[in-house]
Amino acid sequence: MPLQNKKENLSEWYEEVIIRSQIADYSPIKGCIVYLPYGYAIWENIKNEFKKYLEDVREVYFPIFIPKSILEKEAEHFKGFKPEVAWVTKAGDSELEEPLAVRPTSETIIYSYISKLIHSWRDLPLKIVQWCNVVRMETKATKPFIRAREFLWHEGHTFHKSFEEAEEEAIKRILQYKDFVEKNLAIPVIVGKKSEAEKFAGAHTTYTIEALMPDGKALQCGTSHNLADNFSKVFEIKFQDKDEKHRYVFQTSWGFSTRLIGAIIMVHGDDLGLIIPPKIAPIQIVIIPIYYNEDEKNIVFKKCLEIKEELEKFRVYFDNREEYTPGYKFNDWELRGVPIRIEIGKKEVEEKIVTVFRRDLRKREIVKEEELEKRIEKLIEEIHDELFNRAKNFLESRIKIAKNFEEFKKFIEEGNFVIADHCGKIECEEKIKEETKATCRVIEFKNEEPLTGKCIYCNEKAKYKAYFAKSY
Repeated sequence: MPLQNKKENLSEWYEEVIIRSQIADYSPIKGCIVYLPYGYAIWENIKNEFKKYLEDVREVYFPIFIPKSILEKEAEHFKGFKPEVAWVTKAGDSELEEPLAVRPTSETIIYSYISKLIHSWRDLPLKIVQWCNVVRMETKATKPFIRAREFLWHEGHTFHKSFEEAEEEAIKRILQYKDFVEKNLAIPVIVGKKSEAEKFAGAHTTYTIEALMPDGKALQCGTSHNLADNFSKVFEIKFQDKDEKHRYVFQTSWGFSTRLIGAIIMVHGDDLGLIIPPKIAPIQIVIIPIYYNEDEKNIVFKKCLEIKEELEKFRVYFDNREEYTPGYKFNDWELRGVPIRIEIGKKEVEEKIVTVFRRDLRKREIVKEEELEKRIEKLIEEIHDELFNRAKNFLESRIKIAKNFEEFKKFIEEGNFVIADHCGKIECEEKIKEETKATCRVIEFKNEEPLTGKCIYCNEKAKYKAYFAKSY
């Protein structure tokens, strides 16, 4: 049975392809999903590849429960998360002495402890990260990976002697996110900072990477926050400096989540199913045997196993299921988005060749056995580049510059990133959102210079150019 048409019905296509490709499934709990082995393997590959960026960071794990008194300490932070916090108030039939929040993010639980590790300037910078789950009781419509009540992520937390060090760290991490997402997930993003209305609750500045989905909605793919000394003053995180004076530390926090899996599905998939970028694909190559009798089967299976062994440096799967036809297997692995398929039959064995099929272009080529490993290495890069360039061309075609508010509304309705002069006032953003459902997604670094123009909405002096879009 064919999938929904992606272009005509993205939402139904998206949810159908997740289920049929066995990436995930719905759980009995609204807004929560079951990560099936294939989908969880994508996340593990994302984790393992990104950990290469974290050589200067140590891994930790903090409790999932946060006492109410600790969560409420930073008022602005608590206010920002309060509507989504899940509370535990009972153990069995007994009321708890103090309600416990189920982790919506870990700033408060980590910062209530961290002063035990920081005493002197010699202890700084301190950089930690944890990979964990997070619970936020979304009141909006949920969508697997994109907007869920429980999701997986990493959150980094760093501690520094000065505001300047924290700022450098926050920018470093958001640029790493951009580099990682583009070079591994083949998704182009716009990098910059959030407006005052959209920044992280309790932060001095929030930096973001934003992608555009096929329906013209923006998707925040990672954030990095310069927290300044806002949290350290609340949680009394101090260090003794070289002059023996005690000073508050400056902090950052940063993270991305399993939302990236949703972005991969939406950006790269087609009407036949997933197309998973090869660098993070659980299976990079699937080998399909083609035979018509028992004698052919034995010869072909032997060659398939030899080829699998020759390609052991890659993630290779030999599909030796005898109960399914080659045609069924072709469709199955195309649905699941495996980047490269190798087909081996009697002809290939005799001529010492293999037939290689690439999922992104749905094209076959003949490769000599002795050239196969080098060709696969090159093909992985070619497929990545093809996927990235497709997505980049789409993104660039959907960036519009609005000269007035009527044009702005038209471009937003058509599903675009719209660049517009903006005064930076929260009230103005609220009005724009009320009238168009668009929010200020990102202020690109290069667009932070002072402007002489006027705000697209209120006509007052503009502070910067910003990207607006509807979003998930």
